[in-house]
Amino acid sequence: MTAPPRPTEGRATGPDLAAVAASRGLAPEDLDIRLRADASSRRIVLLAFSVAIVWLIVGSAFGELASLKLHWPELLTRTGWLTFGRVRTAHLHLVNYGWASVALIGTSLWLLPRLVHTELKGAGHAAVGAILFNIGLLLGVVGVLMGYSDGMEWLEAKRWVSAPFLVVGGGLIGLAMFRTVAARRTDHLYVSVWYILGAFIWFPMLYLLGKWPGWSGVESAAVNWFFAHNVLGFWLTAMSVGAAYYFIPKVLGRPVHSYQLSVLGFWSLAMFYSLNGMHHLVGGPIPTWMVTTSIAASVLMFIPVIATGINLHMTVVGRFGALRYSPTLRFVVIGALAYTAVSLQGSFSALREVSRITHFTHWTVAHSHVGGYGFVTFVAFGAIYYIVPRLVGHEWPSAKLIRWHFNLVLGGIAIYVLALTWAGVAQGLALLDPQIPFQESVKRSIPGLYGRSLGGLLMNLGHLVFAYHFFLMVRRPAGVFKRTRPPFHEAQPVLYTAEAERA
Repeated sequence: MTAPPRPTEGRATGPDLAAVAASRGLAPEDLDIRLRADASSRRIVLLAFSVAIVWLIVGSAFGELASLKLHWPELLTRTGWLTFGRVRTAHLHLVNYGWASVALIGTSLWLLPRLVHTELKGAGHAAVGAILFNIGLLLGVVGVLMGYSDGMEWLEAKRWVSAPFLVVGGGLIGLAMFRTVAARRTDHLYVSVWYILGAFIWFPMLYLLGKWPGWSGVESAAVNWFFAHNVLGFWLTAMSVGAAYYFIPKVLGRPVHSYQLSVLGFWSLAMFYSLNGMHHLVGGPIPTWMVTTSIAASVLMFIPVIATGINLHMTVVGRFGALRYSPTLRFVVIGALAYTAVSLQGSFSALREVSRITHFTHWTVAHSHVGGYGFVTFVAFGAIYYIVPRLVGHEWPSAKLIRWHFNLVLGGIAIYVLALTWAGVAQGLALLDPQIPFQESVKRSIPGLYGRSLGGLLMNLGHLVFAYHFFLMVRRPAGVFKRTRPPFHEAQPVLYTAEAERA
């Protein structure tokens, strides 16, 4: 396979640089800095996206298999490594640590040099770190499928297999990030930089703490949920919010609505999110004050969520029509809406009277997918649609494939969440009624499980479309595409319009 062409930001270099820069309202030196930043991270970012998409396909397939087993229990019962407990765990690890984490790592490695106006420093550190991270994930998942597990949610991979690779790998990537920021040519650090740097400070410490061998009994349960909540809030959420803060203003060609709200959103997230996890242990054998503190912190999460939601929403106000033409904007804006929805839902679910109905039901699964898929995955999709053309030097070949991808995954997650939310409420109310046998509570949730499998199937089809399109994008043999479409996404303002599509 021949190497893709170098990025050109408008297909112009050398003498044409000044003209391209002028057409974009930039000084030639600013465009040159942008090109250098993109070139410095090009290889590792494309590699990260490629590996992440492989994890997405494999992990989603395991998720669909786990879903089918819930209403088709005889499926593959004679194959030990394909039992529900193993494939569901493999799904969780592959889509969270594989797809979402690796895709957002690639996004962050591309964003940071641009935001600080310098080349990526320590690219070798980042490459070694990314390799170690993925080796740790692969070994951990293979171990889980073989039956080796630590038995803690989000931490099932054996500590002696996964922890050294993920902690050291994440640390090395973080080292490259901090070296890049230390060499910055800007005095001001944009809000996206805060979230990215925070993520790479928090993750190695969180994973090391979660895998520390000294925890047992009640301590283990408390640490488990401290980790599970915070790896979402301080790792995946941090990188996703940072990406949203970049792409929404960038595509629209306007600044973020309020600097003050971005400050409030970041520091209140850092303050309140760390205390959230204990609300999963309502009724458990832990001190009541810990649960109460966690519930209070969950309610206080209204502050960062509303601050960030208002900030991003007001940035888009007046330009919602651009969503029709920009896939990046479409995915990221919907992701931002999902972030607001899942966070407010989480605060509501943390209340004791609500938790006693919804916890340990399918409601929780629906809730987690609004965050992990509707928010994190949609932002990652949008980021890839924006970044890849700038790394390979040409636009996405098919608007139709983008529309198919968007419609399949949006329809799939909508069916998935609605079906499981209904099933969870029905299941929870039945479990609280002593007159209803346990088996009846299971039967009441089965229609929702069929909806879960249907939604998952649509999402899997969307992932295949996306993976195929990505392969065409980076491979793209000459002469396959008869014409080059106009950009699907660009600032000043949105250059891809309905008129351009008909041209």
